[in-house]
Amino acid sequence: MTRLYYFFAFIFLVTRVDAQITYGKITYERKTNLYKQMKDENVKNWIKEEDKIKLEYFELFFNDTCSAFKPQESELKENFAWATSKNKVYQNFNNSSRYTIKDMWGEEVHISDSLFIRKWQMTESTRKIAGYNCRKAVWRANDTTRIYAWFSYDIATSTGPESFNGLPGAILGLATEDGGIVYFAKKVELIKADEAQLSPPKKKKVRNIHDLKKEMEKEYGKEKWFKGMWHAQFGIW
Repeated sequence: MTRLYYFFAFIFLVTRVDAQITYGKITYERKTNLYKQMKDENVKNWIKEEDKIKLEYFELFFNDTCSAFKPQESELKENFAWATSKNKVYQNFNNSSRYTIKDMWGEEVHISDSLFIRKWQMTESTRKIAGYNCRKAVWRANDTTRIYAWFSYDIATSTGPESFNGLPGAILGLATEDGGIVYFAKKVELIKADEAQLSPPKKKKVRNIHDLKKEMEKEYGKEKWFKGMWHAQFGIW
């Protein structure tokens, strides 16, 4: 009886591994609460209550070795484009590298770095997102900021929105503790991305993250806002 139990348990595990998704495209909706993000009493003077939630859409292409996270292209006019960032993030799991493209002060900055390493705390909380069962994990970014992630074991690649990874499955939901920024997958498609979709564009000037920090510290290090800006831009996302 014991042998029979282990036999069926083995078959179940093998079937589960074989059934895991190793490539595809995930479409995310991002909701940003501009009132919570800006934390400025005067923000209500130029952003109305009905406009405080900004919706944006992103795409994540992935296979078992890399992923590419990008804003979804749209010809529609965007309100308050200046209020949020639209990063492009390419993660390579074979060589543990990350390539990020950020729009900083009107300039597109290309940055090379290693993959983010986060200490996740697993929970027993679950929910269904885009038709997939997901489990919740928590990352404490600092003393005041926690990030919640919902990942699916059914999608094998350890990736997610922005620079997020490190969980035993793709992240389909991601949110700051205060709900200021929330990503949720709207659709998962079994699409095999080509090399061009997964590879970062070639750029002559690519900054190393450490060199960029030194460069910016020299220019803005004495400003009161610099430390918080750097952590928000490069320490979380």
